[in-house]
Amino acid sequence: MPDAVVIGAGPNGLVAANLLADAGWSVEVLEDQSDAGGAVRHNRGVDPEFVSDLFSSFYPLAAASPVLDRLRLGDYGLRWSHAPRVLAHPLSDGKCAVLARDVDATADSLDMFHPGDGDAWRRLHGTWERLGPDILGALFTPFPPVRASARLALRLKAAGGLRMARTLVLPVRRMGDEEFRGEGGKLLLAGNALHADLAPEAAGSGGFGWLMSMLGQTYGFPVPAGGSGALTGALVRRLRARGGTLRCGQRVRRVVVRDRRAVGVITADGETVAARRAVLADVSAAALYGELVEAEHLPSQLASDLKRFQWDFATFKVDWACDGPVPWQTEAAARAGTVHLADGMDELTRFAAQIAMGQVPDRPFALFGQMTTADPSRSPRGTESAWAYTHVPHVIKSDAGGEGLTGAWSAAEQEVMADRVERQVERFAPGFRSRIRARRVLAPPTLQSLDSNLHGGAINGGTAAVHQQLVFRPVPGTGRPETPVHRLYLASASAHPGGGVHGAPGANAAQAALHRYRLAGLTRAQRVLTHRDRTGRKPPPLR
Repeated sequence: MPDAVVIGAGPNGLVAANLLADAGWSVEVLEDQSDAGGAVRHNRGVDPEFVSDLFSSFYPLAAASPVLDRLRLGDYGLRWSHAPRVLAHPLSDGKCAVLARDVDATADSLDMFHPGDGDAWRRLHGTWERLGPDILGALFTPFPPVRASARLALRLKAAGGLRMARTLVLPVRRMGDEEFRGEGGKLLLAGNALHADLAPEAAGSGGFGWLMSMLGQTYGFPVPAGGSGALTGALVRRLRARGGTLRCGQRVRRVVVRDRRAVGVITADGETVAARRAVLADVSAAALYGELVEAEHLPSQLASDLKRFQWDFATFKVDWACDGPVPWQTEAAARAGTVHLADGMDELTRFAAQIAMGQVPDRPFALFGQMTTADPSRSPRGTESAWAYTHVPHVIKSDAGGEGLTGAWSAAEQEVMADRVERQVERFAPGFRSRIRARRVLAPPTLQSLDSNLHGGAINGGTAAVHQQLVFRPVPGTGRPETPVHRLYLASASAHPGGGVHGAPGANAAQAALHRYRLAGLTRAQRVLTHRDRTGRKPPPLR
């Protein structure tokens, strides 16, 4: 009997398993799919000569994550690779905003839009240099991040206090208008905000866009050399080196609860896998509370709150094998790993508004990845392994493109939408379609079939909007990995701090399980002293 069972071998589940193994626990990880990795996997399914990432590709949060840094994955084969430039946002008039790891190079590109905007970017970067370490400390630690928040409060005060806090909660359109005169800086911030489901007019989108931009400025948008699955491979090798067990093709059907405690799981094959100390679930909140744990073990209020749980946007992705480099009309885009495709701020707002109205966008904002540019091992010399994804509504009411898309995502609908995405690329790279050797379409149902956590193609475990963050994630009054069932912990992106490949939800769940087990081994008097030493308050009774 293992000490812990981890449901799901995505990055969060594997991080949790590694940390428990580091503490001397025996760990068994059960994964539904035939391969580990969740949304961090690659294959050669587009063309045998091309490595194509199935889901995620660029990992600024992984590069910045102290959680992953402490695992020393480089000792297990992980190597990062960078494109010459981090990100580009070209416009149809030939201008192009460029994010580079050299702040002066970024600033120079923004001065091309309006003189002085480069200095505005330097000021934003200076704020990041003062606040960034404590922001990351608060982001990647269990909620509430008391020490990191205290340090951040002091830094904020020195950086302008309430005025800086106001800036970070602004909608990104307003933040851009206040900071820049030209469109370049605004586009970098707004495009990065739309890496989540934050529209240009959404509260807090400015802070998120600034965070992602500064991560790119500081760490770049690196990729694992050889394919995204190289990150997964390093996590798996590390786990096995510490005695952990991973079994793929093992779908968990139910968490076994006795006397209000999680004591194991039952697989789809009927096998019972007992857990001596804890069960950690790298699954969505909806799956954990709506499928894996029987309703009788949960508060009625939780079921009510879950009806209000909001997913992030659905995702539609196309992968390509290209016989040559992408023919960008703006040369600066050719050197970037990530390219944002929308012809200005108003087009970004129009795109987000169409999704809000339940329409399939007619000019989809696309995140375009040039993987061979970022990692030359991905395809033969002179070619490009590329992809683009865009967002669509979960419930489609109409098609703004007038082609009758309904959201049924039949084979015919998938081809229509893939053609629409390619036309969007052609606006900025005329002749792109003539370079395509092969393509693969991953519609929302396909994404979910390959990773059940990607519900309807949602890639962030729930919306990143402020009403579902911190103490509201995944439902009001939570914010921590503990669940109403003792010894059961939520370890997925549905938990704080949310989506992205950084391992924090898995690490938080592992730390909570270890802390609870250590407390259980202490006398009541010892527990009071230990808890008070850390928090100043008496501990809750153990159950």
